[in-house]
Amino acid sequence: MTFMRGMSTINLWADDLRAATRWYSELLGVEPYFSSEAAGRGPGYVEYRIGDYQHELGIIDRRFAPPGIATSRGGAVVYWHVDDVAGALSRLLAQGAELLEGVTERGPGFVTASVIDPFGNVLGVMFNRHYLDVLGARDAAR
Repeated sequence: MTFMRGMSTINLWADDLRAATRWYSELLGVEPYFSSEAAGRGPGYVEYRIGDYQHELGIIDRRFAPPGIATSRGGAVVYWHVDDVAGALSRLLAQGAELLEGVTERGPGFVTASVIDPFGNVLGVMFNRHYLDVLGARDAAR
């Protein structure tokens, strides 16, 4: 059995969860499929299922962040596969994200870019040929 079998959920933090929900819903073109209420103070967590594997993207009200987690901009860069990195980057910037790193070729078949969302989280987009190979193998096996 493989120790780490795949990404389950990515959580981002937001001081204004309602604004973050609107922003990500517009970006993704879908509404969250799940929302939890936080002691009568509105949602404390929203979750989207997106992409070929229906990965979970959760946005959590920052008041529930674990002690010691960074409260400033930044963090790990999680790259989401896209077919057109430049187009995805343009869309993110047009929606108010701030450029972190422009379109960068990392090697043949690997192109990345990243932004800071309006809530201080790093969001990466990537064209990754291995992602397409895995997706193709999965589809061929069906």
